[in-house]
Amino acid sequence: MGLFDFMIGEIAMDLGTANTLIIYNGKIVVDSPSIVARDIRNGKIIAVGKEASLMQGKTHENIKTVRPLKDGVIADFDASEKMISWFIKNIPELNKGFFSRALRMVVCIPSGITAVEMRAVKESCERVNGKEVYLIHEPMAAAIGIGLDVMQPKGNIIVDIGGGTTEIAVIALGGIVCDKSIKIAGDVFTSDVLYYMRTHHNLYIGEATAERIKIDVGAALEELEDAPDDITVRGRDLLTGKPKEVKISYKEIARAIDKSIQRIEDAIMVTLSLTPPELAADIYNTGLYLAGGGAMLRGLDKRISQKTDLPVYIAEDPLRAVVIGTGVVLKDIPKYKMLLIK
Repeated sequence: MGLFDFMIGEIAMDLGTANTLIIYNGKIVVDSPSIVARDIRNGKIIAVGKEASLMQGKTHENIKTVRPLKDGVIADFDASEKMISWFIKNIPELNKGFFSRALRMVVCIPSGITAVEMRAVKESCERVNGKEVYLIHEPMAAAIGIGLDVMQPKGNIIVDIGGGTTEIAVIALGGIVCDKSIKIAGDVFTSDVLYYMRTHHNLYIGEATAERIKIDVGAALEELEDAPDDITVRGRDLLTGKPKEVKISYKEIARAIDKSIQRIEDAIMVTLSLTPPELAADIYNTGLYLAGGGAMLRGLDKRISQKTDLPVYIAEDPLRAVVIGTGVVLKDIPKYKMLLIK
């Protein structure tokens, strides 16, 4: 404990393509969509997070909704900075005093990130009063969040399917032995659903509707034991231009996203083929762990298990596994020093 530690606020942040989560004082204080609504006339940010996501697809020409992160990295520097700043300002416990506190931050980043993209994340955090900024790779944070002891001389394989990227990593002795990061994840599944609705039902729908279909009836297999009910989808008929509705079943969505899931399976197989034999022996016993929002896709664990012949376990709270792991690291930075990128 330093003399001025009371002047420093400590936060752990999962800056995701789809959602941003922040932990302060061991509690998740921000869990919001990574989206910003901007007034084009003056460049002002008018809404962030949940409020901005409600505007998506419903704006007029003067308002534009922007997702500052694409494929897990910052695509719009200005919007991302304002978004992070907005989220931090809205943490009441952090802004009690008369002055804004300096921040010690642990932020997670995709494992396939370049040095330039890493610097963009770091600079964004420094501009919102981040005095000490540490970065940690997402699969490592997910492994810690699931409850694995990453320091042991034992191999574990983590698959973190987020909004922009799928991160696959074999972890042992506090380091990533081999990894693969592919830009196929939740956003691509959403695009697949949009394309399927256009080509098979002549129905034009928005991104928010496609996202809802994915959550309500998304599946990785066409045969499920506990199948969800069909849902009604409304949009614009591409032939007549009139609004119309159609019924959609989980089997159709399984067909729509099948090719994208195949590419994730292929990436897992490539990572396994690069794994050293001693770690492969460990993985045969420990199995494969799934984290991230994509892990909640019905039947995905079963499908990956059939492909890899490994037991597949889904994290207890897949959406929050990464930020929980980042929070654990924040509490004990000296212990996890070797995992962090300063």
